[in-house]
Amino acid sequence: MVKKLLVSSIILFLSIGTAYAQEHTISGTIKDRSNGEEAPYVTVRVKELTGVGTTSNAYGFYSITLERGSYTLLISSLGFKTLEQPISLEADTTLHLALEVYTQTLDEVIISSKNEEDNLTSIDGSKVEIDMRTLHEVPTFGGEPDIIRVAQLSPGIKTAGEGNAGFYVRGGGLDQNLVLLDEAPVYSPSHMLGVFSVFNGDALKSASIYKGGMSAEYGGRTASVMDIRMKEGNAKEYNMSGGVGLIASRLTVEGPIVEDKSSFIISGRRSYADLFFGLSSDSTINNSTLYFYDLNLKANYSLGEKDKMYVSGYFGRDAFAFVDNFGMNWGNATGTLRWNHIVNEKLFSNTSLIYNSYFYDFRFEERGLNLLSTINDINIKQDFSYYLNNRNTLSFGLNAIHHTMEPGSILVDDDSGLTDDQAELANGIESAVYAQNEFKISEQFQLSFGLRFSMFHRLGSGTSYEFDSSGNILSSTFHDEGDLMQFYNGLEPRLSATYRIDNSSSLKLLYNRNNQYLHLISNSTSLLPSDIWILSSNNVKPQIADQLSIGYHKNLNDNMFQASTEVYYKYMQNAIDYRDGADIFVNEALEGELVYGTGQAYGLEFLFKKTKGQLTGWLGYTLAKTTRQFDEINDGLPFSARQDRTHDLSVVLNYKFNPKWTVSANFVYYTGDAVTFPTGKYTYDGITVPLYSGRNAERMPDYHRLDLGLTWYNKSTDKFESNWNFSLYNAYGRENAYSITVGESETIPGQFEATQLSLFRWIPSITYNFKFK
Repeated sequence: MVKKLLVSSIILFLSIGTAYAQEHTISGTIKDRSNGEEAPYVTVRVKELTGVGTTSNAYGFYSITLERGSYTLLISSLGFKTLEQPISLEADTTLHLALEVYTQTLDEVIISSKNEEDNLTSIDGSKVEIDMRTLHEVPTFGGEPDIIRVAQLSPGIKTAGEGNAGFYVRGGGLDQNLVLLDEAPVYSPSHMLGVFSVFNGDALKSASIYKGGMSAEYGGRTASVMDIRMKEGNAKEYNMSGGVGLIASRLTVEGPIVEDKSSFIISGRRSYADLFFGLSSDSTINNSTLYFYDLNLKANYSLGEKDKMYVSGYFGRDAFAFVDNFGMNWGNATGTLRWNHIVNEKLFSNTSLIYNSYFYDFRFEERGLNLLSTINDINIKQDFSYYLNNRNTLSFGLNAIHHTMEPGSILVDDDSGLTDDQAELANGIESAVYAQNEFKISEQFQLSFGLRFSMFHRLGSGTSYEFDSSGNILSSTFHDEGDLMQFYNGLEPRLSATYRIDNSSSLKLLYNRNNQYLHLISNSTSLLPSDIWILSSNNVKPQIADQLSIGYHKNLNDNMFQASTEVYYKYMQNAIDYRDGADIFVNEALEGELVYGTGQAYGLEFLFKKTKGQLTGWLGYTLAKTTRQFDEINDGLPFSARQDRTHDLSVVLNYKFNPKWTVSANFVYYTGDAVTFPTGKYTYDGITVPLYSGRNAERMPDYHRLDLGLTWYNKSTDKFESNWNFSLYNAYGRENAYSITVGESETIPGQFEATQLSLFRWIPSITYNFKFK
């Protein structure tokens, strides 16, 4: 039945396309003239034919089919000069194009579209793009350009809290965001316990975040996709750039291996808080360690006009040690080998072999033990883009990921007097096939519809358990290596529609269903990156989310101002939480500590942007509600999820006084997190015990903060340019609550008191950025 449905869908896509078949096709790749890198998602329009055009794919390939004749192609993308290319189309033609960088900087904005009206015409209604060119101008903690911090300033994308690089999207949890770096998943995208993200802005080429309406190409998470691509390296000339700050420094080198044929980029970054520890006279400080480093590598080689190979990798580590008592290390590694092949003038192929891993290792010297956890994935992907004609673009493909997880183990020294407690490895294969068509029905109406069929095989060796209603083990079964322990599958339909009301406004409708087979079990009492990932099993069913959103977009004053309002509703099945008092680390019966239920999230998002002039920026606001419901929690009544925030406001401003001076400011405000606090007490056998209300019935204090930035651009030459960036994080010194603990008073027996922990007040920073050309 499933196979018949997939075949029928593909036949439908093809039949729609052939109804509009034209005579000749012009195709090729679009590049950035300044460095020779492919330019993704560039708009290609036909000047003489209203509403006729296409968009280059993620690798710069485009294809457009027209009747025989003479035309003018208009090629445009944010940050580039619009190119007018006359053509005389008498036969199928290959035409490679190069765009020149638009050097005037007054019109740039951080969150942006590919062209001035893309917010009206794009089929990706809930997509946010981050402009790498101005990433350095947004004030961030420690002066480090941080792509996740900038993304959190968008409506619908909420920070997970002070000192946390995680984020929530439309009521989803931290684990429900698929974060990709050159197609490789990144499980823990943070450094220094969440203060910084792992993504070095100097090494990045583009970043897109899909809050809803994502393409059928993406799957495996129920909330969002953050698709980040690394630079490919300058194929024209050698460059060296970097920055020196108070907390960290970075250096990037790129250039051609063979000019216009092969290039490379190497980008490294390291923090050095530990170097200042040695200046302290306190032995508990000068013998401690705290730093992170990361390294981005990428190279490419053109095998000819139709073939190109890429290899890229990321390696990052964090280290923290408190004297000789306690230490921990954690980090990510990814590797991507990719082959782009132009099959013909209409069909483009991308084949990828991907590896990614994550680990953490906690060392307790006094007890002679280590706590370990690892994740290793191998992923094979095959994607095709088929440009049927100038109205239909078909995408289809498949992928398979082999997961190997060690949820948590304890290893001890021989002389510790303890024994190892090593968890079983968990193995599974997550796979999918998909097809999607973008159909331009008319100049006013565009439709994108697709279907993804996902599967998950839980494999041995391993033990499966049966539990009673209280989480006690009833029985267990051991499965040999390679045995099928559990199988799940599901259809995931996708639909996006855009209707152009007039020249300045449009309506957008989006629907998608996503299945998630990997789950993060979070211990909310821990400040360490020790949360546990688990695979679906006979007890843990896949999480399923259905989301529907409707948006209205309006441009004003010759596209200088852009406004949008979007409402969404999301229903979640098989949501996961844990029982009160659950033990989740190194527990063979972990699944018995979990409970399963449903969730809802709905809200309204508003965005107003100014994209031109000396003053640019945006105001974003979200009004939202997120709830969960479990039979075993809160007497079966719905309760607020931890990520439920009624109000979320962000204001970002950037003012360019002149080519030398730019000032910027961010203001954020949001409702405090939903938490569980004691609301009373009682005495039992002479012991005072706190009395708790319902789950997450209380609130942390509201959060608000102002950040300021100032950038001074030195006089630049053809060979060198530099600037100084000054920033002040939390300018008015608000002591926002990181955590609040409630315990019995040390001075008044029987009396409970709350203690607030705040992390950051005023954090000034200075960064010197430079570039040798």
